[in-house]
Amino acid sequence: MVDVYLTDAAALAEISSLHQSVLCAEVIAALAPKAGGRYVDATVGLGGHAEAILEASAPSGSLIAIDRDDRAIELSRRRLARFGDRVTFVNAEFSAIREIVGGQIDGLVADLGVSSIQLDDPSRGFSFSSSGPIDMRMGGGRTALELIGSTTVEELASILSNLGEVRGARRVARAILEAHAAGKLETTRDLAEAVARVSEKGGKTHPATRAFMALRIATNAELEELDALLSQLPEILSLSGRAALISFHSLEDRRVKQVARGESPSGELPRGLPFARSQSALALVGKSVVPSEEEIARNPRARSARLRVLARR
Repeated sequence: MVDVYLTDAAALAEISSLHQSVLCAEVIAALAPKAGGRYVDATVGLGGHAEAILEASAPSGSLIAIDRDDRAIELSRRRLARFGDRVTFVNAEFSAIREIVGGQIDGLVADLGVSSIQLDDPSRGFSFSSSGPIDMRMGGGRTALELIGSTTVEELASILSNLGEVRGARRVARAILEAHAAGKLETTRDLAEAVARVSEKGGKTHPATRAFMALRIATNAELEELDALLSQLPEILSLSGRAALISFHSLEDRRVKQVARGESPSGELPRGLPFARSQSALALVGKSVVPSEEEIARNPRARSARLRVLARR
């Protein structure tokens, strides 16, 4: 966890050593930042992609750094301070992108994964590797524990199944709600144990991994946020503008592909129903890109990343 009370020099050194932006070189190659260009990092995190864009667009390129996590804004502001008024910071959800940019931009990057500062801080509740509150919020709003407490077995099972592809979702949902009702669901370790007790053993990953992902996605309305961003890209991208989108699971990646095909990103139409597909204002540029083996060796969290690039037609 980054200590925000370190001296500026020490904090910057720690941020740089801890944070490894996924597919950074590939993002820069896709966006091709230029002097005088206007760019957005919609998920600035610790500022790695933003820093690379500002360096590549020197001396006059500008960037809007957005993050719903106020801690990320604080830390990235330190890292990017040397760029002065070329960078503007906005603590907001990227669903408000149209209002934030107030015009057109030449490029955008969105890293849709959970950041290191969120995963590595037990008090944020994103991981069960250490015990912490069942929070999982990237910004404000209700916690994951409050979400659990407001659901029925059927509703929670739907979240686990649709957002995490959890096996035996109804059984797992019932176990979670029973633990909650008994007052035995206070920490992330409690939640992981409740899931593990009724899950199949022997898999490569902990049985609670997918349940945590599903609850995190639901708590932060991540797919709804992504849908809102995708729907606004045709308005905010210039004619030569591109958006570099890094997804970490199939639900995100599928939405990016669907938008380029002119389909509803939420995929709410029944399977097999014939419909008139509209011409999308966005097109996929090339094939998707995944991290090299060398990058995965340096940063194992990059393993499931996939970069797709969208451009105006």
